[in-house]
Amino acid sequence: MKHDDLLHTEKILADRKTFYLDLKENARGKVIKITEEVSGNRDTIMVPAEVLGDFIDALTDIQTTANGS
Repeated sequence: MKHDDLLHTEKILADRKTFYLDLKENARGKVIKITEEVSGNRDTIMVPAEVLGDFIDALTDIQTTANGS
């Protein structure tokens, strides 16, 4: 058995940045790994799948504010 099993992946291109969103599963459960790559440098955060809804709600609120609504 692998240490982390990749269940789904998405890639977003934004100007000079690339974002990778990977849904993974390990012995502790499911997690979304979000990686930003800029000029070969990478930064990563991990979001537990059980709080993904809260994370998406927060991003939606930010999007609403950014759009001036």
